[in-house]
Amino acid sequence: MPAPTRLLAAAVTAAACLGTAAVPAGAAESDAADAVVSRGIAIPTFYNPPATLPAADGTLVRSEPLPLALSLPGIGGPLPGRATRLMYKSTDGNGRPVAVTGAYIEPTARWKGSGARPLIAVAPGTMGQGDQCSASFNLQHPVVVNTQTLSVGYEILAIYRMLARGIAVVVTDYAGLGATDRLHTYVNRVDEAHAVLDAVRAARSLPGTSLSADSRVALYGYSQGGGAAAAAAELQPSYAPDVTLAGSYAGAPPADLTAVTRAIDGSDLAGALAWSVNGFLQSDPELKAIADAHLSAKGWKALDDLSSMCVGDALLSYNSARSTSWTKDGRSLNDVIASEPALKAFLDDQRLGTIAPASPVRLATGTADNLVPHAQARSLAVAWCAKGADVTYKPVILPGLGRALLNHMTPLLADQGSAISWLTDRLNGKPAGSNCSTLPLRP
Repeated sequence: MPAPTRLLAAAVTAAACLGTAAVPAGAAESDAADAVVSRGIAIPTFYNPPATLPAADGTLVRSEPLPLALSLPGIGGPLPGRATRLMYKSTDGNGRPVAVTGAYIEPTARWKGSGARPLIAVAPGTMGQGDQCSASFNLQHPVVVNTQTLSVGYEILAIYRMLARGIAVVVTDYAGLGATDRLHTYVNRVDEAHAVLDAVRAARSLPGTSLSADSRVALYGYSQGGGAAAAAAELQPSYAPDVTLAGSYAGAPPADLTAVTRAIDGSDLAGALAWSVNGFLQSDPELKAIADAHLSAKGWKALDDLSSMCVGDALLSYNSARSTSWTKDGRSLNDVIASEPALKAFLDDQRLGTIAPASPVRLATGTADNLVPHAQARSLAVAWCAKGADVTYKPVILPGLGRALLNHMTPLLADQGSAISWLTDRLNGKPAGSNCSTLPLRP
């Protein structure tokens, strides 16, 4: 059994041991004939946005109770808490209104820290591009599996650790992931930052929660989520001055998409290249002429195929794929980017580090990470420090484990407890400090 298949088998087995119910084809709940079906999974009609959205960012469009698959009865209420599915209004990078879905979880555990119950906005890591992959859907169906798709809700571990501390959690699905009206704009820093910040606004406006105007707020994200949290921390003062941040955790952020594209090409998660291109074309349709000039019929087929896939599907179907097989002349996507000024400018605009966060940030990166490369993540910390930001830089020193996906995911698990503890301290009002002065001595 190849390594990616073993990883998927282990993930599915672990979820099953936790009492997770898999979702067979067509079994996901649907209350109307117009439900969207993605790879055999019927997406609840809740995820279909209305024709008209509210004017204000973060305004709730609709909400409903969300059954948590991994839940136990408790004296004070269900453990770890009560969940609500959300749809709220945001604004995309082009200034257009967009409906975003997500979930809020009110913890049963009491907050034992100082002040009112705090809130962490979770920016999920890479889930895929199919609507059945969304984080809010995974909270109800931690394993989504049939003959066409496989999705594992791995963010549940971090979310439940936060809830156990009495911290309320809101998780965003991002633009176009879950919501059925558009394609997910994967790793678009502005779309993702806005979705994260507006999730905080939506959670605050949800009736019946224990949140108050005094509730401190923090952000958490790893990988794609690390980039989203980093972008949200950068854009918060300009986009959401009403959302004061106590701190943000950005783990393995894809800060330089050109470097990340080069690393992912031919890797375990090569399918993410297609999610990126699909997202770029969604954000800027004028790039389609460039794509037409370079992509072969095989390349277009891969983009279409992957547009409805989750991470599990991509690992099984496109593991180690190389973009040279998707272009007309056999050049890699990185070579194409280098030859096209419009593409290069688009990716340069996605770069993190040009704005200093106004609140404390903890940036962690695995020193052996060669999927979302360590060097480009460390460079983000350097850039922020140079701009005077309050940065806690944490290199997660681990040996290389052979497979790029393992090198990327192992630091997530190794550092997760420390990351949540750091955020908890910020939510308790403790000052963060900064280790920018010693960064040159750190790998």
